[in-house]
Amino acid sequence: MGKKNLVIVESPSKSKTIEKYLGNDYKVVSSKGHIRDLSTKGKYGLGVDTEDHFKPNYTTIKGKKKVIDELKKDVKSSDFVYLATDPDREGEAISWHLYDVLGLTDKNYDRIVFNEITKPAVTEALKHPRKIDQDLVNSQETRRILDRIIGFRLSKFIQSKTDGTSAGRVQSVALKLIVDREREIQAFQKEEYWTITGEFDEFHADLFQYQHKEIEIKTEDEATKILDTLTPTFEIESIEKKKKNKKSKAPFITSTLQQDASNKLGFSAKKTMSLAQKLYEGIELENETVGLISYMRTDSIRLSDEFIKTAYGFIKETYGEEYIGYVKKSAKKENVQDAHEAIRPTSVNRTPESVRAYLSNDEFKLYRMIYYRALASLMKDAKTENTTLILNNHDYQFKATGQIICFDGYLRVYKDYEDTKDTELPNLENKKELESNDITKEQHFTKPKPRYTEAKLIKEMEELGIGRPSTYATILDNIKTRGYVNLEEKKFVPTEIGIEVTDKLQACFDHLINVKYTAKMEEDLDKIADGKIVWYN
Repeated sequence: MGKKNLVIVESPSKSKTIEKYLGNDYKVVSSKGHIRDLSTKGKYGLGVDTEDHFKPNYTTIKGKKKVIDELKKDVKSSDFVYLATDPDREGEAISWHLYDVLGLTDKNYDRIVFNEITKPAVTEALKHPRKIDQDLVNSQETRRILDRIIGFRLSKFIQSKTDGTSAGRVQSVALKLIVDREREIQAFQKEEYWTITGEFDEFHADLFQYQHKEIEIKTEDEATKILDTLTPTFEIESIEKKKKNKKSKAPFITSTLQQDASNKLGFSAKKTMSLAQKLYEGIELENETVGLISYMRTDSIRLSDEFIKTAYGFIKETYGEEYIGYVKKSAKKENVQDAHEAIRPTSVNRTPESVRAYLSNDEFKLYRMIYYRALASLMKDAKTENTTLILNNHDYQFKATGQIICFDGYLRVYKDYEDTKDTELPNLENKKELESNDITKEQHFTKPKPRYTEAKLIKEMEELGIGRPSTYATILDNIKTRGYVNLEEKKFVPTEIGIEVTDKLQACFDHLINVKYTAKMEEDLDKIADGKIVWYN
């Protein structure tokens, strides 16, 4: 006699954990990811009938027949099936393929979603079942068809014309950004300029105005003439103090997590997503497996009411009531796949230090950053006092700035991730003049925009609306593994093949490989997901 209820998830590592949560009336099994993909047979090997409403032709992925056969047996011996794949468009599509392949009917299945793998989240999801969201499925299917039609044709073209191996709808636009930036750098004409600095006991001040108008020093002769005019004695012209609030950032979404993990921890986007997947799917603690973070593919900065409530209690108890802040609200961005939450710890009481023994060093670093970012987002602003000192020397104005933190607010937990050093200026209230130790001149040259780091490229792609945060890691990995770019000092440099591939694509397909078209496609995919437009149009 089989168990009454069958729950199908995507990954085997989740199934054991969830089965423990649900007890004996449930059997939890895994599809091990996608089970079907577009065929490579038929006209042009596209797996899409371009003459009949772009109808897709699906085939079982190699090695998945055995998985499907096992799932069919499980379905046969169950009374009811819950499709519990990931809570995004890819997950919705996997559920639809399972529904189709396993011969389910609306009477014997439900779709359930949860943003975290914890007992309360899973049991709550069972109380709110729904059916498959066909609009989300259509959006994913459209993306897959577009990627296949454009990717296949461009790749065949590239293979025939260059030493390149592949091209893609979004991948080739990302590569173009890198190639365009490299060309800007090569074409850049540097210009000389000079700075003059007054050195004092506890600080330095930079020349920025002459007779209260901005000054530019282009040559050494100009700098020398100014130096000859100056004397060691500076008048104090003004001291201005301003109180400022320093706001904490919203909790992480996929793109900001990838950017900060790159900038602050030195992780690639691929490594970040792999570590986050482990933290989400579950870590073996003393006597249980627990998902430590919520789902890591999300565009939403929303936090659940329950998390906010417990976090406020934790902040009050640990740091004091004066540290309780307010919830960050999104100025509703376009392109946001919602019903999701931000990336956050599943329990604010599970501090990084309390789970450190169960995590690898890198898992700990990432969990710690996610944990404190979510906590900081609910804490009070830090308060600073910013001082601007203006000094005068023969009609030349010099400026020095200082900042002290009056109330640390969210920085109490987040100072390791932000540059927040105090730069205090001495108390000069009763002084009219200051003697400098030295006045120096220094030569500089203007610089072009820098090459993209992973973090900067992800930020640029997000701002331009190309690709999805959930696809950035794969895109960046593809252009590296295909030899189109190298990483030099953690910055992308296009290879000869990368430049050649970009130039050939621009010569023949600039209507497809451009930012505007790619961003418009993302907008349309969102509209399909929202049921606003029909996918095959």
